[in-house]
Amino acid sequence: MAAVAGATERPAAGPVWTAQPAANGPGQGEGRPYFYLEGLPGSVLEDRLSVTNPGPEPVTVRLRGADAYNTGNGGFAVRGAHGSTGTGAWLRTASAEVTVPGRTRADVPVSFTVPEDAQPGDHPGAIVAESGGRSVGVRVQLRVGGPTLAALTVEDVTVSGGTIHYTLVNRGNAVLVPRLSVSADGVFGTLLRRGARALPVELLPGQRVRLTEPWRDAPSLDSVTVRLRVTAAGGAHDEAAVSAAFVPWAPVGGGALLLLAAVAAGVYGLRRRRRTRRGAHDDGAGPAPDLRQHSDERHLVKAGAES
Repeated sequence: MAAVAGATERPAAGPVWTAQPAANGPGQGEGRPYFYLEGLPGSVLEDRLSVTNPGPEPVTVRLRGADAYNTGNGGFAVRGAHGSTGTGAWLRTASAEVTVPGRTRADVPVSFTVPEDAQPGDHPGAIVAESGGRSVGVRVQLRVGGPTLAALTVEDVTVSGGTIHYTLVNRGNAVLVPRLSVSADGVFGTLLRRGARALPVELLPGQRVRLTEPWRDAPSLDSVTVRLRVTAAGGAHDEAAVSAAFVPWAPVGGGALLLLAAVAAGVYGLRRRRRTRRGAHDDGAGPAPDLRQHSDERHLVKAGAES
């Protein structure tokens, strides 16, 4: 079940009850969007949840804790009633449900007991409040003291038409907001350069997400190498590359492939002849190499296909 602060499963008529961190939580000001707590293994962390009922009738709200995870496309979601082993299992509210009279706010004490063997790093979760067909998740960012590792990988890169597909995996113990840069080089030169930008994803520890990058002006005929590089705070970084062939629609597909093969073969043959000539000069079989020839060779290698 997906649950984020303020989300509802289906609309309700009239005033809507709300749940959020209490405005006067320990060391916090007003308007906290989520709980943030930090402690060592074995510690007990305390805060309060505010449930507000703006309507005239009493509302009974059920409360529970839940671990958080990423959906397949990077969204934030929480476990069901019996699927939590981390923050959701460590969380206790003063009561499992609270009845809030009309036009009243109730502050419910909340505690988190961090196990002695808890692993260091971020343990995201939520307090889930449910009533009358509505479900609201108030996010919890709990960090257990100790060494923090920021690490991620980019994997399974593929190109399909005008879309680049890839998978990001958080292999550390800290929540990451990845930054992505993309490049593509074809037989005749550079086709795509996109500088690093933050992705709209919070990648939770141990999670993997499948994402896409649009490429609307992809070539209709070329042999391309696409490279993706990802970075995140804390020194996390990785990169991956994939080769892809772009050909026109089926009736000319065979001819297009032959053309690409001919171009690639020509570039390869030219590079091979250059290497042969350079080898002959190195063996003392002829005069010193012409510097202009080397300059031309570097230009051809840069503009040509990779061998």
